Amino acid sequence: MPPFNQAYDYIIQPGWKDSGPDHWQTHWQQALGALRVQNDNWTEPVLEAWLDGLDEALDAARRPAIVIAHSLGCITVAHHARRFHNRIAGALLVAPADVERPFVPQALMGFAPVPRQPLPFPARVVASTSDPYCKPHRAARMAGYWGASLVWLPQAGHINVDSGHRTWEAGWQELSALLQAVAHAAAA
Repeated sequence: MPPFNQAYDYIIQPGWKDSGPDHWQTHWQQALGALRVQNDNWTEPVLEAWLDGLDEALDAARRPAIVIAHSLGCITVAHHARRFHNRIAGALLVAPADVERPFVPQALMGFAPVPRQPLPFPARVVASTSDPYCKPHRAARMAGYWGASLVWLPQAGHINVDSGHRTWEAGWQELSALLQAVAHAAAA
């Protein structure tokens, strides 16, 4: 792991069913000393409760916050930004879940529609060409809605433990690129 700018607090925003002990988000939380969003119910998510959980984590941050989100967590960040414009300094949005896809699980329907407004902070979407929960054209469309840069990982599944992404060492480059974009935006 490269050294990261300590001018920021890092917040881990897991997706549906949380990120378990082997998930790269848990490894990154430990490596970065990051705050983790706490939700009462990870299996039957309610958008308002998830927004409150993210807001509480942002309240606990003492410095500008970089949010590192996965799956449904990415959609949560986009909804949060629509309501609270100046709480997040930047976001790494990994494998966003398409909550508008056909046959989406009932538990995720309350997160639709996907927000279509540009995010008011630098963001980087990291998507897979073989994500079972988000087709490539939908990931590209979300990045476009949000004004986020887009990076493709070929055949990387949902970028989680099931697809072999435990510590996800290569992901540190994506976080580093996001931090450069955040610094550039702050200087502008």
